[in-house]
Amino acid sequence: MCRIVRDRTVKGMEPRSASDTRPPVDDWRRRLSRLFRTVTPTQWAIDVTAVVVFAAVSFVTMASLGEVSLAFASVTVALMTGALLLSRASPPLALAVAWIGALWQVGTTQPPMLTNVAIFAVLFATAAYGSRLVFWLGFASAFVGALIIAIYLTVAPLWGVPGSPLTAQTAFAALSGFIAALFALLLSWTLGALFRAVFRARDDRRAQREAEERAAAEEERGRIARDMHDVVAHSLAVVIAQADGARYAAAVDPAAATDALTTISQTARSALADVRLLLTQLRHRQGDGPQPTLADLEQLYGQVRAAGVDLRVDVDPAPPGTPPAAVQLAVYRILQEALTNALRHGDGGPVEVSLAWLPDRVVLGVRNVVRVEARATEPGGHGVIGMRERAQLTGGRLDAGREGDAWIVRGEIPIGPGRIDG
Repeated sequence: MCRIVRDRTVKGMEPRSASDTRPPVDDWRRRLSRLFRTVTPTQWAIDVTAVVVFAAVSFVTMASLGEVSLAFASVTVALMTGALLLSRASPPLALAVAWIGALWQVGTTQPPMLTNVAIFAVLFATAAYGSRLVFWLGFASAFVGALIIAIYLTVAPLWGVPGSPLTAQTAFAALSGFIAALFALLLSWTLGALFRAVFRARDDRRAQREAEERAAAEEERGRIARDMHDVVAHSLAVVIAQADGARYAAAVDPAAATDALTTISQTARSALADVRLLLTQLRHRQGDGPQPTLADLEQLYGQVRAAGVDLRVDVDPAPPGTPPAAVQLAVYRILQEALTNALRHGDGGPVEVSLAWLPDRVVLGVRNVVRVEARATEPGGHGVIGMRERAQLTGGRLDAGREGDAWIVRGEIPIGPGRIDG
């Protein structure tokens, strides 16, 4: 005995098969929303006002159509004014409605009416606001519409009329009508294409200007980030070195510990002032604060020496005059970062700094021996990248790397307008 079991499912809860590709409601709404453009309330007000006036005039002129059914003409006017209303907000829908109205007008044998002027506005909108597909559909519609107009006005009236064959004169009239209608329709489409090109060029200029502003802002943030790194890293390195020295000297030489604490205090205050300046630049992009110059190098050297480093500086030849501010800032920041790395990774031995101010460029170098436990890693990290960027921004170059047990920094920065090719 066989028992048949029927699968019962709740109505509306049937599982969808793999072949069921019906899009959900949200997909239909999304697709429908793609047909419409964003139109401001002001533009809507202008369009509605123009359409109301246009519809009123079109309905008034229907009285001069003679024997044409007012009901049929009213449908044509309604469709054409609807296409005009949609022309800015939805060019594809406007084109479709205009075609429906035109085919209705031809199918019901209505003569040309004032409301047909809406077709020119629709073609303008397809070229000015439509997508690439709608753009070319409007172009093709001008040719097809011109052909229909020419046949409808010149050839169609002779169909079914006895003894009225198509003659050369009729063909010439049809050709002339086609050319005239095509010229008028393409003129509207071409004006829309020019409008589209003008606005696209304006949008491109705006996008380029925004991209340049973003690039400038990014460059400014990068510069401030490099300055922040240099200030904080160098100051913390000095503070750590002094704190370590004070801890060991506190038991045997209290005076040395006091001097170390004084250096820590001065370095921290200087770093705090620099950080506040940089934060002010972040809040207010205008009015950059004073930047370090070559005159501040002696203070930098003094901080490093106060941290217990045997710093040996050799400047030969000296600057022939006053180098550009960008060059002074680059030299200061590069030496600051290099000396910070020497404090963090050096073995406590001498640190050698060399500066050669040549007529067209400055050649700088920093050398120190790396601690044994730090030789397995590469010193620098983001600091080395920042030094290279500072040199490149001024048209120079910089190399940093280990040679034996020593860490060497070498750089060249042009003083004049020329660049150094590396």
